[in-house]
Amino acid sequence: MPYRQTANVVRRLAARHDAILAAACEAAAEGGMAAVQIAAVAERAGVAAGTIYRYFPSKTDLVTALVAAFSQRELEALDAAAAAAPGPLSALAAALTTCAARALARPRLAFALIAEPVEADVDGARGAYRQDLAAKFEMLIRAALVSRHLPDQDAALAARALVGALIEALLGPLAPARDLDAVQACAQVQTLTLMALRALGVLDARARGLVVQTAIPGAQA
Repeated sequence: MPYRQTANVVRRLAARHDAILAAACEAAAEGGMAAVQIAAVAERAGVAAGTIYRYFPSKTDLVTALVAAFSQRELEALDAAAAAAPGPLSALAAALTTCAARALARPRLAFALIAEPVEADVDGARGAYRQDLAAKFEMLIRAALVSRHLPDQDAALAARALVGALIEALLGPLAPARDLDAVQACAQVQTLTLMALRALGVLDARARGLVVQTAIPGAQA
């Protein structure tokens, strides 16, 4: 008769899996993707390196799972922000603001999991998130087009451009210093949101209340 894991065993295994991913996340937040090493993550998680290999056979598997967990959390935050907005254009603005604010809250982590130069196999694990992010913006742009809140345009191309702007402006080599205080971070988010909406054809975004004061979780006061 095959062995069946009890509910307690399943919960314990899931908790250890989550603890390993949390340790990998903290390593990436502090030292970038280069810091996500099996031995270092094992020490942070309080487990043996062999234990991590039972969950993740290689570093690539660990990074892939880390990126998947990160991207799911970020996309869910965008969905929540858009769903709370009163209309399709404000939903797009809310998603843009949320994406930028969350990137600035933990820029080292966001850079590591989106744009940091890495090995080809590791970068392949991150490509899906960039595609999903572009697809999310494309969906929101299409909704605004259908409701005639935006001028006619290529929604897919515009969405990819938005992702590129967010990454380059907030996380790439041209990004500002990462020690922004809360006021500076909010200003960065508002400026980028306003620029993105104007690029999409919304000329009066500020007057229409689409660019609002945004709290940056984790920003230095």
